[in-house]
Amino acid sequence: REGKLTFADIVTRNETMATVLRTARKAAASTIPVLIEGESGVGKELMARAIHGSGERASKPFVAGNCGAIPDNLVESILFGHEKGAFTGAVKTTEGKIEQAKGGTLFLDEIGDVPLPLQVKLLRFLQERVIERIGGRKTIPVDVRIVCATHQDVDAMVASGNFREDLYYRLAEIVVRIPSLAERAGDATVLAKHFLHQYAKA
Repeated sequence: REGKLTFADIVTRNETMATVLRTARKAAASTIPVLIEGESGVGKELMARAIHGSGERASKPFVAGNCGAIPDNLVESILFGHEKGAFTGAVKTTEGKIEQAKGGTLFLDEIGDVPLPLQVKLLRFLQERVIERIGGRKTIPVDVRIVCATHQDVDAMVASGNFREDLYYRLAEIVVRIPSLAERAGDATVLAKHFLHQYAKA
């Protein structure tokens, strides 16, 4: 998973998956936000890395953050950063993942787990392309491409009020849905041979 990946690293003999890859290649040729949907374990981060590695930002940072693995009270600090003294334990000014990805791609896995109050701040960033660190008094412009992923039904979350509709449409300008392995006839064997060959060389 380390290093630059491209679509050549994604092996498939399944026509449905081949169609998905064609959509992803079109996404790589642009800089607009992408939402990757699919069950856990289908390779959403791999797809995000391939989109980054095949696009014009390939030489810039790829920074990943799993929103579902970060405690709610830390999500804002980890994404937006904080100034020294902003809260107890903030002993130095720290850049968040958005700033760390400047010029490149920020991959936000499990975007559906972002708390509603923080969704407002994320929406503002997408609209204005500036951030404010926690405890900061100035806005910081950041040029970064956003690629998100989720295993959840975001449409249902929007309908139930658990995810902002305006944020959803900002994030889902291109949607790439990765089918489960069960839907990808023939891929299990191809993948097994691919990894056997790969690790045999190590």
